Amino acid sequence: MRRVTGNLQIHQSMAEKETERKNTLVLVIGGCRSGKSDFAQQLAEGIDGPRLFVATCPCTDKEMADRIRLHQKARLRAGWQTIEEPVAPAESIRQAGEGTTIVLDCLTLWVSNLLVDAESRGSLLTEKELIPLVNELAETAGNHCGVVIMVSGEVGQGIVPENALARRYRDLVGRCNRCMAARADQVFLVSCGIPLQLK
Repeated sequence: MRRVTGNLQIHQSMAEKETERKNTLVLVIGGCRSGKSDFAQQLAEGIDGPRLFVATCPCTDKEMADRIRLHQKARLRAGWQTIEEPVAPAESIRQAGEGTTIVLDCLTLWVSNLLVDAESRGSLLTEKELIPLVNELAETAGNHCGVVIMVSGEVGQGIVPENALARRYRDLVGRCNRCMAARADQVFLVSCGIPLQLK
């Protein structure tokens, strides 16, 4: 692993791909409050051109609504467009203009939303059902002319959850992260605010 002390090398690599009109898919993972979202946003803000933030967090209560509103205002001041899309982020990527830098935050909540959506229909989301959705999202990002940065949580490093639903969720997120990392051009792990490049 290589600690990233500056963004120059990353930005140069992205700029080279942009010049060739090729997509760069970046995956940023980390634990809660690790600084992964801040790092992803800093990467995006170092790239010229329009920026789109695709947020997958559902608004479940007043406290969450307040959080969402504060984040939206902060991004607006920095020139971001924000789309709230909890279940179908691939569609937002497809509709983004050429050259738009996209941050999708986060895959962890996207998987949770898919799990809840499946439960609402009386079924359980399986890894076999999830993998095609992850591959579709990765392929959509690969077809976008611009940089796509996806953020995800590392949820599998603690103890084994005590209930079946939590274990299923942990396994689904782990599988999602593995599939996306395999398709990504660059992968970063952020721990204690320090980004480490894995790929």
